[in-house]
Amino acid sequence: MYFDLTDDQQQFVSVARDYAAGELAPNAAKWDAEHIFPRQAIATAGALGFCGLYASEEYGGLGLSRLDATLVFEELAAVDPSTTAFITIHNMATWMITNWARPEIAEQYAPALTAGDQLASYCLTEPGAGSDAGSLRTTAKLEGDEYVINGEKMFISGAGATDVLVLMARTGGPGAEGISALLVPANLPGIQYGKNEEKLGWHSQPTRAISFSDVRVPASHLLGQEGEGFKIAMKGLDGGRINIATCSVGAAQGALNAAQQYMNERSQFGKKLAAFQALQFKLADMQTELVAARQMVRLAAFKLDTRSPDATTYCAMAKRFATDACFNVVNEALQLHGGYGYLREFPLERLLRDVRVHQILEGTNEIMRVIVSRRLLGDRGLDSIR
Repeated sequence: MYFDLTDDQQQFVSVARDYAAGELAPNAAKWDAEHIFPRQAIATAGALGFCGLYASEEYGGLGLSRLDATLVFEELAAVDPSTTAFITIHNMATWMITNWARPEIAEQYAPALTAGDQLASYCLTEPGAGSDAGSLRTTAKLEGDEYVINGEKMFISGAGATDVLVLMARTGGPGAEGISALLVPANLPGIQYGKNEEKLGWHSQPTRAISFSDVRVPASHLLGQEGEGFKIAMKGLDGGRINIATCSVGAAQGALNAAQQYMNERSQFGKKLAAFQALQFKLADMQTELVAARQMVRLAAFKLDTRSPDATTYCAMAKRFATDACFNVVNEALQLHGGYGYLREFPLERLLRDVRVHQILEGTNEIMRVIVSRRLLGDRGLDSIR
């Protein structure tokens, strides 16, 4: 297996690193402290192609692989996991539109989304349907040439500040087969947004509930066919799990970099922290865990790119391992800073708060274990994930 990056991939990394240093690094702490949603910075990312990394080239996307996308997201998340996480969500929603919208609808919406001129939110979770997405209750009933939408979504990233919603709603009977996907303009009559939730982290992106009361959407805004929504959602979540795992890897790399620098600058008992073997060992373990997480994520991305039949399992394993391991790396980096790590003057406390939610969203890590164990205990057993 070949692990070196190609020349093109190295260029993606370089451009992403420059953008992160120029746009994110000077502002991330302010956005976090003041709960600012940085639309202009995201638009600048869009001008570089970062808002449509794996969206279809036909509609302005770059058409890159999921592996290529992880390289970009990791560089951004090393500086600002919160803003990067929103960019990954926008990429997922935009990809869904370029993949499953009718051509005339994709032509109407996708170019502005891939350019970052407009932004998209993904609406799956409901008050009573989190991990059990197949039980969602929001309805979309066909009346003539329109769908009439009623229901409620919650924990929606970007809600109230985005232009387009990719909505999963029930168009048929109970269960997953009754769910469809719709493109919904975010400003339609009957859409109401709840308060911006006060969160532990992810302060640079709003999170709100959305209620739909007799919201009318043209039937042409259906993504795919009726009843395909759950399939679309699950395909999106495979990539979403890689994306959020990558954000954890990036944040852990940023934290490790900060810890290395601090250990070479800070002295205690007459010598640099870097001279203490106990701390050297701690740093070595952090690096080892980080490299293992990165390789798992990139393997899962490769599986998804090659449409491997066990891609879902690998995405679940990578998400579980990377978000757990990388949270621990960030936490250890904060510990190495001592009391300074607890201060907002240093990035560690922000990185720690931002990565904690990664173990919950895109399917909790407990659900990731369910996915992997079901595959292991199925008819094909261990052979199914080798």
